[in-house]
Amino acid sequence: MKPLKQLAGWLARSLLLLASVPALAGTITGSAHDFTGQAWSGGRICVACHAPHKTDTTTTDAPLWSHTNSTATYTLYSTPTMNATVTQPGGGSKLCMSCHDGTVAVNSFGGVTGTTMISAANNLGTNLKGSHPIGFTYNTALATADGSLHDPVTRTVTIGSGTQTRTGTVNAMLLYGGKMECDSCHDVHNTFTVGGLGTGLVKVDPSGSKICLACHNK
Repeated sequence: MKPLKQLAGWLARSLLLLASVPALAGTITGSAHDFTGQAWSGGRICVACHAPHKTDTTTTDAPLWSHTNSTATYTLYSTPTMNATVTQPGGGSKLCMSCHDGTVAVNSFGGVTGTTMISAANNLGTNLKGSHPIGFTYNTALATADGSLHDPVTRTVTIGSGTQTRTGTVNAMLLYGGKMECDSCHDVHNTFTVGGLGTGLVKVDPSGSKICLACHNK
């Protein structure tokens, strides 16, 4: 019996150690978007956003989408010195805001209206004036007009970390339809990120403002 008790103790310690290890880039398991620990998820990771059957086919840029979308209209970032034209969030940004604007419960999916709202720390609200602008076209013309932006067509950037990286132009790695969106900086599936909890699922290391300097020519 003693060897069995020793084995049981070893397994318990191993599981505790694994539970304490933050998610690495390349896997959604253990990341900020791993919802298996939430009672409403039924122990499933993907269910809050995706469903294999009876999905919302009217939502663009969202494969097998299942989450209830926000109908909010947002107060947009603006400044007299900005050369870009900012529009209402679209594409992937609109999907992010279906949880992160705080108007729709995180467990509103599959046609069910939930009651669990996103935490205050992760709630961006509908006033986006205090956040980096999204929903604008970032191209060579904008870089030229602004004078302090890299040309996204020629500027290269590496996203991800460790063995899970990808390198290409800013246009290819960070933009969607040529636009700056939420997923320009964040990878919701933690595929190409710096890895680890508390990093905001960012694609580029924020230390030394590397993520900022990928686009900003300062």
